[in-house]
Amino acid sequence: MAGSCVADILCRPVDLSRAVGPGAHVATEPAALAPGGLTANAGLTLARLGMKTGVFSRVGDDAWGAMLRETFEREGVDTTGLVTAPGAATSTTVVLVDGGGDMAGERAFLHHAGAHRDLRAADYLRGAALGLFARSRWLLVGYYPLMPDLQGDLPEVFAAVRETGCRVALESAGGERGGSMDPLRAILPLVDLYVPSFAEARSQTGTNDPRAMIETFRACGSPGVLGVKLGGERGVLLQSADGVFVEVASCVPPGPVVDTTGAGDCFVAGLIAALGAGASLEDAGRLGCAVAACTVGVVGGSDPALSTEKARRVAGL
Repeated sequence: MAGSCVADILCRPVDLSRAVGPGAHVATEPAALAPGGLTANAGLTLARLGMKTGVFSRVGDDAWGAMLRETFEREGVDTTGLVTAPGAATSTTVVLVDGGGDMAGERAFLHHAGAHRDLRAADYLRGAALGLFARSRWLLVGYYPLMPDLQGDLPEVFAAVRETGCRVALESAGGERGGSMDPLRAILPLVDLYVPSFAEARSQTGTNDPRAMIETFRACGSPGVLGVKLGGERGVLLQSADGVFVEVASCVPPGPVVDTTGAGDCFVAGLIAALGAGASLEDAGRLGCAVAACTVGVVGGSDPALSTEKARRVAGL
């Protein structure tokens, strides 16, 4: 897992339909501190699904960075590639989570980009990093729209990673601010798996048709699995490398929806874990949807009680 590595401070319930103005007092449940960002949401999920997992990112030499490193190590995630940057601040996000009604689980973010934003192509292309990737089956990188100083170099980086025999998966971010087809057009030919959210794909392609979104991505030369996470009860639309569309229904969460933070990352983690175990694309998508369904039932970006058995049970596999 490479890229975004964040300490999340989660506060709920917050009525996101109302502005929080000067002097406002919002009563909440106790704030929760949790690992966040792509590396934690997907990395911890993969570890809980029994996959050997490592993190490649940067944290600051502060309490937030120490918490992230300690959590990864406690959960068996290899931190060889997690660099502590002297004098830097770890990325932090205050997540305001709506508590009820039609907006239950929706979020607003107060974000400081922090140390991981300083990752550059040279960090990925060093011999030690390429050696780490050579020992891996997948490199999942996120979130590329939030890494403006790295975006233009991602084709070079991904080409070098794929030459080691490691496949590349990419996660977007930003919802309606998911960017455009530039620089994505140049990146996708080096990507083996890309499944953005509907809002991200709409921002990128300018269309509301999921099949047209995927065909736009495919026309760029992407060689692998593509898809669009349709959100909520709509499931996900996937396309295999040979162009076959697969519609996957959403899974019913095992409990009430509490917080949708990290659900998209966890879907991709479940998808990769299942594909790595030899599942069909349909069953892999089903497991990904089940992992996402488990995630929305807890505060934070991943389910601490997740296991392969739990995910398969929710998926009906």
